[in-house]
Amino acid sequence: MAKFDTGMGKEAVKVLSEKTVYDGFFKMYEIKLQHKTFAGEWMEPIRRELFHRGEAAAAICYDPENDLVGLIEQFRVGAIDSEMGPWCLEVVAGMLEEGETPDELMARELAEEAGITNATLIPISRYYSTPGGCNEKIHLYAAICNLANAGGIYGLDEEHEDIRFETYPAEDVFKSMYAGRTNNSATLLGLQWIQINREKLRQGVTEFE
Repeated sequence: MAKFDTGMGKEAVKVLSEKTVYDGFFKMYEIKLQHKTFAGEWMEPIRRELFHRGEAAAAICYDPENDLVGLIEQFRVGAIDSEMGPWCLEVVAGMLEEGETPDELMARELAEEAGITNATLIPISRYYSTPGGCNEKIHLYAAICNLANAGGIYGLDEEHEDIRFETYPAEDVFKSMYAGRTNNSATLLGLQWIQINREKLRQGVTEFE
């Protein structure tokens, strides 16, 4: 079995200073730090900018009875230069609020963005989206639900959200997921997980290791 433990944790990092360089819709910090090398020595102090987003949760919606995938569509400024346009097909997702658990966040966002209130949440993974310069941690789920009559326009006006939720035959989504508008990591990871576990889900399995 491969050894994944590097033997270095938080104790191998010294934060020497930290200051906020931007405080708007998101935050940006400038951090001066030292960390140990694999040889066991302390590296010279370095400066890094850290884009602060915090924790988020996301869920790929799947209906095993009807073999349907549900995806939202909304404008994303980060994809403004995409050759396919900045309206991305995505999983339902949101940012964790203070005192909220990832499960609670996901239930709230499923209702707000897709009108779904009775999903069974299956944890898939926890991962950092771009750890080279951003601290966003994503809790990824599969939301197992009935999508037979799902779809519509959702979102909160006070958050300037304009979200369309639609359902698609799973096989059609799988055929185009690498070349189409599902061009973001949480969506691709969620779709891959559904594709791998599709038959088990259709047999009623809801617990996975």
